Amino acid sequence: MVSLVKLCQWLGLPRRTLYYRPKPRRRVINTDLAARVKLALEGFPTYGYRRLACVLGENRKPIQRILQLKNWQVRKRPQGFRPRARSLPSVTTRPDERWATDLTHVWCGKGRRASLAVIIDCCTREILGWRLSDNGSSKTAEAALEEALVYRFGALGRIHQPLALRSDNGLVFSSRHYTATVKAYGLTQEFTTPYTPEQNGLVERFFRSLKEECIWQHRFESLGQARAVLGRWMRYYNEERPHQSLGYVAPRAHPAIAA
Repeated sequence: MVSLVKLCQWLGLPRRTLYYRPKPRRRVINTDLAARVKLALEGFPTYGYRRLACVLGENRKPIQRILQLKNWQVRKRPQGFRPRARSLPSVTTRPDERWATDLTHVWCGKGRRASLAVIIDCCTREILGWRLSDNGSSKTAEAALEEALVYRFGALGRIHQPLALRSDNGLVFSSRHYTATVKAYGLTQEFTTPYTPEQNGLVERFFRSLKEECIWQHRFESLGQARAVLGRWMRYYNEERPHQSLGYVAPRAHPAIAA
């Protein structure tokens, strides 16, 4: 067996070269940027480094490094296995080609539960209409649709262009009264396959963001308070919130609208 001393002599290397172990470089944090990131996280606790970088107008890499070193990263929920149904995609290339709608529930204090209905444009992701009410899910869904029609077409009446409305086939959206209302306004209903919420994924993803970033951050004491808070967040979502699938611009800054 040849000793290390002999090997170093043969190779012409100093022995300290074999024993040298580089020390890990200490990663320096930009304290000013870290303070800005922390302040932003107080307002947007669910944001990841990409959206934070967009909000702060900074490069993504230093933001990501700060989140890692400070252990400020939001843990991703386990995905598990989800069977995917084959269907036409909900995303469209033009505004007012397909809308999507759905319902969820919001607790408004003292055991009071209200229904929240939204209408979203499948191209721009803009929330066109929404309604939070305890008058019943069917009336709430109709009110959200009528608000969207007035917002997009200036008046409530039958439209004269092809427009699909996608929803699940639950009791509200498949009821005779709701389907008659949709037909009277000139829209064509599209129903997703039962037990496949991913076919209406745009609304499902919106509700997840709404709950994580707004509803679960508050404890509503009344229906009026919930409406006020949701109204502010809806405006923020449409006008300011960076949307990943839109290249980190807000829905109302979508090129199809801005053009």
